[in-house]
Amino acid sequence: MSKKGRVLVAMSGGIDSSLTAVMLHDEGYEVIGMTMKTWDYASAGGSKKETGCCSLDSINDARDIAVNLGFPHYILDIREEFGDYVINHFTDEYIAGRTPNPCVLCNTHIKWDALLRRADKLDCEFIATGHYASIRKENERFVISKGIDTAKDQSYVLWGVSQESLSRTMLPLGKYKKTEIKEMAKERGFFDLVNKSESYEICFVPDNDYRGFLKRRVPTLEAEVAGGNFISTDGKVLGKHEGYPFYTIGQRKGLGIALGYPAFVTEIRKETNEVVIGTFDELHRNGMRVGKLNMQKYESIEGRKMEALTKVRYKDSGTESMIEQVGHKINVEFFTKVNAIAPGQAAVFYEGDDVIGGGWIEKSFDL
Repeated sequence: MSKKGRVLVAMSGGIDSSLTAVMLHDEGYEVIGMTMKTWDYASAGGSKKETGCCSLDSINDARDIAVNLGFPHYILDIREEFGDYVINHFTDEYIAGRTPNPCVLCNTHIKWDALLRRADKLDCEFIATGHYASIRKENERFVISKGIDTAKDQSYVLWGVSQESLSRTMLPLGKYKKTEIKEMAKERGFFDLVNKSESYEICFVPDNDYRGFLKRRVPTLEAEVAGGNFISTDGKVLGKHEGYPFYTIGQRKGLGIALGYPAFVTEIRKETNEVVIGTFDELHRNGMRVGKLNMQKYESIEGRKMEALTKVRYKDSGTESMIEQVGHKINVEFFTKVNAIAPGQAAVFYEGDDVIGGGWIEKSFDL
């Protein structure tokens, strides 16, 4: 083993994870590459070529990098546990009237655990990923902070990683910009990586058609939920919809109803199979409740209110807020109203660039 130690690198076959492996190899670590097979894309009914982190092309691309640099590469088949946890959760959340975020769930509850188990078997002290974020130890806590490339920062998706897992995690890309990573790849001659398109689809939802996926996953669902009412925010029946699981907060297109003004889904009511339609202004809220917390920078913030920048989705730039932990939940008061807060999505709280912690949005409301 090298003096620096052995590190297991999660390699998706894309430029970021590949350059993570290259950097650590160059720094003198003994690198072992690992690509996780989470889902058979072809079995999901997609019309396009298989893409993303689960495809055969991606696995081969990761292996080629490993062969080029002379380190071992393995494929880790986690389809069974991925399906049992992530896909079942995805389905259950839509049926519960919420909008899930399976990529965050997969990162925090499947991939990290699977990597660390395999790292133990391979005698690897650390695991590493290609996320654009940084990690440090402060006051006996491991803290995730934003990457310096604000356009690529991925700290939001790491809020759920446990302290134990963070203690063995390396994030080399946090101190680089994407443009720098691309230049490094070009210098290495990895032109295919530079030109490779990045997939932002959910790997098990082909063509981003989550409605079709739900219908195939639960064949009786469509008949069970059809015929509910669209209603206005003041309770007026506006028309019929296809079933509450087939709509998301903030949705405007595909509603199949014309009201003479831009209309948005503002609330989903599973109990009555109602989908509430309102104006853009009615979509905004200044309060929410967040549960199933994972705290990072501080073990707890119970007993005090603190100001924080709160993100309610991945591409959200964040909104200044006052947060208060009460037991295992955090109540949030936004200083300005926030658009389309969707129960089931992740909320992440920041102090400066540091992740305080995060959780799953349970409810939004006006204070």
